[in-house]
Amino acid sequence: MIEAVVKSSEAFQVKFITKEAWSKTECPDYAQRLFQGEYLQAFFLKNSNEQIDLLIGLGDNDCSSKEIKEASAKAVKEIKQHNICEFSIDMSSFIEKKGIFAIREAAEGILLGDYEGPFFGDKVGDKEKKELQVSLTGISEEGLEAAKKELEAGIHIGESVVWARDMVNMPGNHFKPLDFAAEISKKMENTGVVCELISLKELKKLGMKGLLAVGESSSNEPCFFIFRYLADPDSKEITALVGKGVTCDTGGYCLKPSNSMLGIKGDMAGGAAVAGAVLALAKNKVKTNLIGLIPMCENRIAPGSLVPGDVISSYGGKTIEICNTDAEGRLILADAVAYAVKNENVTRVLDIATLTGAVVNMFGFSTAGVVCDHDGLFARFKEAYRLSGERYWRLPVYEEQERMIESKIADIRNMGESHCGTITAALFIKAFAEAKPWIHLDIAGTAWVDSPLFEYQSKGATGAGVTTLYYLFP
Repeated sequence: MIEAVVKSSEAFQVKFITKEAWSKTECPDYAQRLFQGEYLQAFFLKNSNEQIDLLIGLGDNDCSSKEIKEASAKAVKEIKQHNICEFSIDMSSFIEKKGIFAIREAAEGILLGDYEGPFFGDKVGDKEKKELQVSLTGISEEGLEAAKKELEAGIHIGESVVWARDMVNMPGNHFKPLDFAAEISKKMENTGVVCELISLKELKKLGMKGLLAVGESSSNEPCFFIFRYLADPDSKEITALVGKGVTCDTGGYCLKPSNSMLGIKGDMAGGAAVAGAVLALAKNKVKTNLIGLIPMCENRIAPGSLVPGDVISSYGGKTIEICNTDAEGRLILADAVAYAVKNENVTRVLDIATLTGAVVNMFGFSTAGVVCDHDGLFARFKEAYRLSGERYWRLPVYEEQERMIESKIADIRNMGESHCGTITAALFIKAFAEAKPWIHLDIAGTAWVDSPLFEYQSKGATGAGVTTLYYLFP
C-alpha cells in the first residue's frame, strides 16, 4: 500500500539528496567519507532524533522521469534487503524540481522496484512476500488532494506495467494464445473496455491468412483478440494499438539458435504492452478512443507449418512470399493492421512488437527503434516517451529500402536483404496500413533484460512500452 500524507508516523525514512545539498549537510566525518551523494548511492545514517534514515544520492541530475523512478526503485530494493516493510519517503526534493507530478513517477518506481516475477514450484509459500506500507511525505497541506490524485494515477500505471511483466514472464506452456485472451478479458472487467474474441473458426471465415499461416499448424489454436475503449464520443480520432502476440516462437522451420530459445516465451511483449496501456488508460478514466488488437498464436514446427518459398494470402488482400519463417510477427501484424483499417474506422495506427534482432544490434537493450510515416504523430510520440522516461530512436526510410521487400512472385516478401532489417520489417507492416498515419515500435531489445540496466527493472520482462503508450493519449 502506498499513501500520500503530510506527515508520517513511520520512524524509518528515505531521503533523496543531491551532491550539492549533501556537501552542505552537517554530519559526522565518517559519513562524509563514506557517502558523497553520487547518483543512486545508498547510505544508512542516524539522524538527530536517533532514528535511521536511508539516503539515496541524486548526483547532479535534474530529476527526470527516469531518475525519479530509478531513485524510488533503488530505495525499495535497499530497504527490502533489510526486511523493512513500513517506511516513509520524503518527496520534497522531487516535488521542488518536478511539482506534484513527481508523486506519480515515484509511485511507479516503487511498484517496479518491488516487482518479483511469477514462481512455480513446491515451495511457493516460501516465495510469498510481505506487502510494503509506504508513506509519501514532504507534501504541503494545500497540495495533498492533488498528490492523492497523482498517486492513484501512478499506481494504476505501475500496476499495469507489472501486469504486462507478469504475462511476458509466464512460461509458454502456462500461457497459450487462448490463455492470453482470457487473461486480458478478465482484467478488463468493470473498466469500460469491451472485449471480443475471434476464434479459429471465425478466423477462417474472415480469411486472416497471415495469422492462420503462422498459427494454424500448432495444436494450441490461434485467435484474434480485440478490445475497445471508446471514452471520448466528442472526438472522431480513433487509434489502433496493434500488438504482436506470439506466445511461443521457435522460428518455425527457420529454427532459432539454441542460445535464443529461452526467450521465445516473451514474443508476445508487444501485445502485453498494448493490454497494459489500455488497462491504465481505462482505470485512470482518460478521455480518448482506441482499439486494441492482438493477433495471438504460436510459431511451432509441424507438418503443416510454413516453409521458405511458400506464397500465402492475407486479410489485406496482398500475396506474400515467405522468405523466412522466423519473420512471422509481421505476417500476423499485417492481418491485424488491415483488419483495424477496414473494420474499426481508425484514424491512425500504432503497432508494437519484439520484431527484429537487428534493432538489438543497433541499440542494445536500452533503446527501442521507431519507424513512422507522419511527423505530427511522431512529435506526439516523442512527448510521450519524454514523460515516460523510456528511450526510443526514429529510423530513416528511403525508396531503396522500400524496394528491398518487393517480390518477383508475389505482391510483397516478408524479408528484405541482410541489412536494414528493422526498417524493412516495419515497411512490410506499413504496406497494410492503407496510408493511415502509422508508427511502428520495435521493442525486441527493451522488452527483456537478463541483466537489469536500470533500478526499476528486474531480470526478465520489463513491461516496455506500457507507460509510453499511456502518455501518447491526452
